[in-house]
Amino acid sequence: MRIRVDYTTAYDYAETASHVVQLLRVEPVGHDAQHVIQWRIDADRDGHLRRGTDSFGNIVHMFYADAPLRRLAVHVSGEVETEETLGIVAGGPDRLPIGVYLRSTPLTAADDAIAAFARDCVRATPFETAHALSEAVSDRIAFDTDITHPYTDAAHAFAAGAGVCQDNAHIYLAAARHIGLPARYVSGHFVRNDGIITQPATHAWAEAHVEGFGWIGFDPVNRRCITEEYLRVAIGLDYLDAAPVRGTRRGGGMETLSVSVTTRNLAPAQALSQSQFQMAGQSQA
Repeated sequence: MRIRVDYTTAYDYAETASHVVQLLRVEPVGHDAQHVIQWRIDADRDGHLRRGTDSFGNIVHMFYADAPLRRLAVHVSGEVETEETLGIVAGGPDRLPIGVYLRSTPLTAADDAIAAFARDCVRATPFETAHALSEAVSDRIAFDTDITHPYTDAAHAFAAGAGVCQDNAHIYLAAARHIGLPARYVSGHFVRNDGIITQPATHAWAEAHVEGFGWIGFDPVNRRCITEEYLRVAIGLDYLDAAPVRGTRRGGGMETLSVSVTTRNLAPAQALSQSQFQMAGQSQA
């Protein structure tokens, strides 16, 4: 599948903000089933964009605004070829030992309720357990955009019985790690085949490491393993490690954030010709 992404994040400040710095994890890393054709980052204010990688192997850009501002918009666009692998993710830049992904974080700590829930999901093999856990999270957590916020932890979302994709992923991670199953958070994009979809956020899911299979992606919100419809962008121990955008500033007063993410499956006739492709990772501020 060839996936096209157009993604805009805009900040509006009530007062002038200075020393604006944005950390961006918005460019996908290639792996065996994901090949970046072209990717571009643009900002509507003058500044410097520096590209690097973090300890998880994610591509990271730092944007430094040249002058004080009242508004900043960052636009991301690109195309990626994906392949069907039945949920298995291999060939990426896995820089850290598997055991790192057994670590709990404040957002993924398992309280007594999650611990009991996790034990109930244990099956005869780790593979069966990983699948059972995803199904159980799907059954337990209703999708509701009004219950939680970006810094809600797994325990509070589990108690509420509702949340968004981020909460489902955190609950999966908390439960999986409690029973000794390494798991990590993934941010990215999900493309539905029923047309061009515009959403106010990116997507999130989890990956579990299963002996004999490697990393397998699970999306409890959509009750499935990942498919070629998923574009994987960043990974980490939780949302904070893989958040698409985080930043700092001086002043600015109240901040209003708006996000628009459009994804689509490009038909062959819609795809850009090779002569129009930019090198993967080329970006411009």
